[in-house]
Amino acid sequence: MNTLHDHHDTPASRNEAWGFWGTMREHAALAWPMAITSIAEATGESPEAVRAFLDSWHGRHFADEVSNGLHAGQSLIDAVQSATARWMTWTITRSVSREYGIPRGMPYLQGLVVHHDIFEEASAD
Repeated sequence: MNTLHDHHDTPASRNEAWGFWGTMREHAALAWPMAITSIAEATGESPEAVRAFLDSWHGRHFADEVSNGLHAGQSLIDAVQSATARWMTWTITRSVSREYGIPRGMPYLQGLVVHHDIFEEASAD
């Protein structure tokens, strides 16, 4: 049995109107901790870094991927894990590398999580 939603150290969304939370609507409260944990485990990044990613417009697109899984008949946890796995198979392209400064060839999901974490830290200063 998978217990991704049992984690108590999940940071709260700072963007419930948009990003992952806003896109997931009625599934948001259950999907949020699942996504934080699944992405943190896959990328090796902190839950706070994952929160920054999920609160971004990239997080909205990640939620679209989860929603596609739900519409295809997957359970919520399976849809989150499938989206995570799919995004980890993609790599940063030359154009994405130029636009965001993420090293080319890095796993797409990991690169975006790191990017949004750095962007948020820089914005806080």
